[in-house]
Amino acid sequence: MDVAAPARRDRYVDLLRAVSIGAVVLGHWTVGSVVPADGGVEFVNLLDIAPRTHPLTWLFQVMPVFFLVGGYANAASLASPRRGTIPGWIRRRALRLLRPATIVIGVVLVVRLLAPALDAVDLAHNATWAAVTPLWFLVVYLGVLLVSPWAVAAHQRWGWGVVLVLVAGVALGDILRLTTGSTAPASANYALAWLAIHQVGIIWRDGGLPTTRRGAVALLAGGLATALLLVGPGPYGAAMVGAATPPDLSNTAPPTLALLALAAAQTGAVLLLRPLGTAWVARPRVWALVARVNLVILTVFLWHMAVLVIVGFALVGTGLLPVPDVGSAAWWAWRIPWIVALSLVLALLVALLGPVEAAAPPPATERPSAVAVGAGLVTVLIGLGVLGVTDTVGAGPQLAGIPVAEVALVLGGLVTLERA
Repeated sequence: MDVAAPARRDRYVDLLRAVSIGAVVLGHWTVGSVVPADGGVEFVNLLDIAPRTHPLTWLFQVMPVFFLVGGYANAASLASPRRGTIPGWIRRRALRLLRPATIVIGVVLVVRLLAPALDAVDLAHNATWAAVTPLWFLVVYLGVLLVSPWAVAAHQRWGWGVVLVLVAGVALGDILRLTTGSTAPASANYALAWLAIHQVGIIWRDGGLPTTRRGAVALLAGGLATALLLVGPGPYGAAMVGAATPPDLSNTAPPTLALLALAAAQTGAVLLLRPLGTAWVARPRVWALVARVNLVILTVFLWHMAVLVIVGFALVGTGLLPVPDVGSAAWWAWRIPWIVALSLVLALLVALLGPVEAAAPPPATERPSAVAVGAGLVTVLIGLGVLGVTDTVGAGPQLAGIPVAEVALVLGGLVTLERA
């Protein structure tokens, strides 16, 4: 694998992708707890019951790094002479994401379908909701992927001006949230914030970020100082994942300026650690591990919450694993066997399902219809978006617990992409 990797490939970027998803998985498994409840189990988030733990999220909220790397990788791929047509490029990358996601959705639908016969409708809803929470990322990243060619073109014309406009849009959304008391006027931040970070990744690939140690430290310190200022005296919550203490603003639903400040600090850390990371991943054994993880990275991410549900039912629901009071010292000690059990089950699932993601993509020589690719991807995005907003219940009629319209949109869009 070391010999086969092209010399031009930036292995450090692959390392960052693997580390960022690994940190997200570990963070979710650490704060997510399954506790016994009447007739089964329920899911408890440590962040919701222990506000003192909110600062820990600054270490585990590394999705900005993933979008930063995404911008770098997309810009590099689009600049490759072997990329093929733009519609073909979008189709190849979208299918790489959607094929493993379809399996997750299919399993969830089967569980929903069987729930009434098992008299476990509410339990099935809670379980499947927890299992498909990673789909929010897929919706956002697919949207970013769709506009990546235009994002690269915009960078070539306006440079940092694109980032400034996107950040200004996030700031406007935050102001509207503060003045109206509603998150609805800031809904565009879900796109604007992640696009801004993705755009910085494009700039990084083009050599527009600091290349010296002093510049990286300045970016890291400036980002942290800004984030602390916004969270301390400012109106933003300390948690960078999920929970916020009222009346503080949640930093992820939708994303805020505070999250962008943390993203700036993480970008500085990424630049600062580049020499060390590059030297480490140059080792053949390390590179082989990083490359293999990247082949199944989305499978790992999409199934890590489903694993929490599976192990929760198997160990907590049956009484095999004791659950002390969430947040207590004993609870923290039991996190070790908990995470070990989750890791073993996830490894088994990835071994079974990973080949779907790792399968060879369509050849770059294909010239699919731009209309079909665009229509198929937008249709999938609408279906997945509604499923995410409604906790997989759907906004339209159901048939045996299955949201018919949304499932039809996802499957119809996927078929359109496959046949484009």
